[in-house]
Amino acid sequence: MSSPEVSESTPNNGDGASAGPPALGRDAAGRLDLDSVPDVIQWFLDFDQRVAIVKHQNVEEVFQWKQQRSQAAGEPVFAFNRAEDRLAIGIIQALAEHSTERELHNWISQLLNALDSASKANEAASTAYQLNLESGGSVVSEAKKIPSARGREEFLINCWIETLCTAEARVLGWLYQELYGRPYIPDSIP
Repeated sequence: MSSPEVSESTPNNGDGASAGPPALGRDAAGRLDLDSVPDVIQWFLDFDQRVAIVKHQNVEEVFQWKQQRSQAAGEPVFAFNRAEDRLAIGIIQALAEHSTERELHNWISQLLNALDSASKANEAASTAYQLNLESGGSVVSEAKKIPSARGREEFLINCWIETLCTAEARVLGWLYQELYGRPYIPDSIP
């Protein structure tokens, strides 16, 4: 999987949604109104296939596996009902915690680095264990071909990271451009 095009101003997959995401709300001082962000996220979930993949049953299965694994390991995690809920909260938290251009730029760069690492690890595991990830079947079931429990766990975690980072970087890249009037470019630090 290649990195998402996070700097495209109007995502369009030829599906008639060429009007683009709804406008962001601003307060009197021109600051982002976080209450307007869920509508943007929903637009991406409805019309951008690289984000909408979060709603796919196989992604949901991996997400639920990840949550159960984290809870069983005693990790302090919030139990989300669906993968898309986790994505939405992550995007809103990223905007709240990274409120300057430099901070948001750095966060998107971190997402892309995590995406790259997870993608490479998944490609290596897929090749090594001859995983069939193109059939549309259960990724959790396909991971059973990996002989070690740790290897299966790392593979499935990387599947979730790859999907989550792709979707989050895609939405945050668009928001970055809307907020700062220029596209996110990975190697240029504002």
